[in-house]
Amino acid sequence: MAAPKLTPLQATEARRQAEALAKANKVARVYSDEEKAARKERVAKAKDALARSVGIKGDHVAGARAALKTYLQKLNEPKQPDDAQFEALVQAPFTVPPKKKANDRRF
Repeated sequence: MAAPKLTPLQATEARRQAEALAKANKVARVYSDEEKAARKERVAKAKDALARSVGIKGDHVAGARAALKTYLQKLNEPKQPDDAQFEALVQAPFTVPPKKKANDRRF
C-alpha cells in the first residue's frame, strides 16, 4: 500500500515534528583535548590565510577565499577535509594555477 498523499501543510508539520524528535534524541559529542587543539590550529590557519589574502589579485583568489569562508562556516559538520585537503585549501589563495595551454595550431 502506498502512503497517503500529504498536503503541503501536513508535510511541513510532519517534517517539523521529525526534526524536533531527532533534536531531542541527539547525543552530545565529546571532543578530546587533541581534537580541540587540532581544530583551534586549523581555525587559526584558515583565519590567517583569509587575512593575508585580502590584497592579493587574481581570478583564483575569490574562489579560494570563498572556500575558506565556507570551511569556517561548516566547522560543526561531521565531514571535514583531511590534512592534505586542508593544506591545499589554505594555500589556494597564494598559489597561482598553471595557465592552460592554448590548442591553437594556426599556421
